[in-house]
Amino acid sequence: MVTSHDRQMFTSHWHSIIPKKLFAEHSIILLKRTEMHASYLSLLASGELAIRIQAAYARLESCDICPLRCGVNRLQGDLGVCKTGVLAQVSSYGPHPGEERPLSGWRGSGTIFFARCNLRCAYCQNADISQLSSGQEVSPAELAGLMLELQGKGCHNINLVSPSHVLPQILAALELAAQGGLTLPLVYNTGGYDSLETLTLLDGVVDIYMPDMKYDDAEVALKYSKVRDYPQVNQAAVLEMQRQVGDLMLDEDGIARRGLLVRHLVLPGGLAGSDSVFKFLAEEVSKNVYLNIMAQYRPAFNAWDYPELNRRIRSEEYRAAIALAKRYGLMRLDE
Repeated sequence: MVTSHDRQMFTSHWHSIIPKKLFAEHSIILLKRTEMHASYLSLLASGELAIRIQAAYARLESCDICPLRCGVNRLQGDLGVCKTGVLAQVSSYGPHPGEERPLSGWRGSGTIFFARCNLRCAYCQNADISQLSSGQEVSPAELAGLMLELQGKGCHNINLVSPSHVLPQILAALELAAQGGLTLPLVYNTGGYDSLETLTLLDGVVDIYMPDMKYDDAEVALKYSKVRDYPQVNQAAVLEMQRQVGDLMLDEDGIARRGLLVRHLVLPGGLAGSDSVFKFLAEEVSKNVYLNIMAQYRPAFNAWDYPELNRRIRSEEYRAAIALAKRYGLMRLDE
């Protein structure tokens, strides 16, 4: 059971690791609890959320929900690359203590892992979920029930993992959940391959965007994730996410309430193009962006088919990535 002591320990630790200088120089924004409300509640009250749901489902008839634009009729059960029809598939859900500190806090991030994905990464560490349909189909009402259950367990947010291909279903569930009392911030936890048209439907819905920035090179993206236009699409998406929600804002306890949080997985041999990714973030997005430079790469799924991917990253490769980020003035690192 989570106690007030857990909260005090987390808050004390958070305040101890953030230097006062960083607050002053990099504008870490703190929100008072009285200033907080989930973005989607305003759209629910105005009726705009219902309009967005209709628009999203209409796009499933010749599916262009993600940049793959498969054109299949998912309303009739036809399947494209994501192998998902009219119902979303959920692999697992529950409070997650291992997300970034501002998301997990002391009560956990309320993760909902959707099965399948619009990327086909050769090294995916969750391939059983993303590539092999390890999930259960759920109706919007059932998905709404999961959201409310996670709120009832005390989670700090609703964290939608791999949501890009099931946006209409999420919106429909969100309306029902909000009508049933959901008030938690919504986290859009994506591989970063999202279309601008879809992100427009999420404007004012999502509180926290958490995209990957996987690559800076189109040929590398094609080789390892089967999409050549990933860098172009990804950068445009991150810019739109930043426009919608801005820099990551935390409450008085260090819990994320609104904003952009970027993930970048360091790959062996510099294949992720960290230098260009960090340069883009610093010069085009914000030097105050919250950035998680991840060191947990390990060969998985089909990585063994690529000798250059068939090893863990070296400690010096990770340290070099951290140094690069700081060289570009990116100081809000999830270390």
